[in-house]
Amino acid sequence: MTVNYTSILNDMVATAREAGALTLEHFRRFRDLDIGIKGPGDFVSDADRESEQLIRSQLLGRYPWGLTGEEFAPAQGADDHHWLVDPIDGTTNFLNGQHYTITIALRRGSETICGLVYNPVADEMFTAIKGEGAYLNGERLQVSGQTDIATMCIGTGLPTPNLSLYPSAYARLDAIRAPIGAVRIVGSAANSCAYVACGRLTGYYEETGFVDTAAGILLVEEAGGIVTDWWGRGPEVFERTGVLIVANAATHLYLMEHLRDVLPKNPPA
Repeated sequence: MTVNYTSILNDMVATAREAGALTLEHFRRFRDLDIGIKGPGDFVSDADRESEQLIRSQLLGRYPWGLTGEEFAPAQGADDHHWLVDPIDGTTNFLNGQHYTITIALRRGSETICGLVYNPVADEMFTAIKGEGAYLNGERLQVSGQTDIATMCIGTGLPTPNLSLYPSAYARLDAIRAPIGAVRIVGSAANSCAYVACGRLTGYYEETGFVDTAAGILLVEEAGGIVTDWWGRGPEVFERTGVLIVANAATHLYLMEHLRDVLPKNPPA
C-alpha cells in the first residue's frame, strides 16, 4: 500500500494547530492553572491531558495506528506505523508563561518518516518528511554554518538534583562553556532541536525522552545536522537512552571532544 506522507503531514499540522489553540487558552491563564504533580520537577496540567486527547482523537480517527504519548497509556495498532506525541513539551515553561511546543512524529518500523514541532506562542510550525528537507512555516531550513568556537551557541538542560538522570550535568556544562559564545536553556527538548535545525543554536545536548525529540531529530537531520549520543553512537543507542547531541558538524566535533573528559571511558550499552 502506498502511503501519502505529504497528506498525512498536512493532517498532522492541522491537528497540531488545533491543539495549539486549545493549549493557548490555558496558557493565557497560566497563573490560575490546576496543576497536578507527576514527580519532582515534572508537572502535568489539564492542558497536557486535553491536548493529548485532542491529538489522539484526530490522528487515530484518520489513521488507527499505534500511538505513544506522554499522558495516557499507549494505543495499539495493527500496522507498522506508530505515532509519538508530546502534547506539551516544556511543561514547566508552559506553567510559567514561557514558550512551549507540541510535537508529533510518525514512525514506520524503526524510522521516523515525518514529524513536526509547533510553538503556538510564536506560531512557528517546523515540519519534515524524511528525504524531503526541513521547513519552518514553509521556508526550507539549514543548520548553522558557524565553525568559530567563540561564537557557537549551544543549548542544554540542567536537571534539579532529585531527578534520576545521567549524573554530572553541571560537570558537563563546565566542560563545554568556557570558550564558546553562549549556552542557552530553551526549556523544551523539541524546540531546542528545532532551533538547531534553523540555526538559532549551533548545537544541543541533553538526556531526554525520545517521544520529545523524535520529530526534532528528523528536523536536524533533514537540515543537514549530525545526531549521535555523547559517545558518537547512532539511533540504535540514542533512541533508547535519550542521551543526545544534535548539532552542525563543527559544534558536534567540539561537544564530542569536550564532553569526553567528563564522561565514563566505557559508555553504558
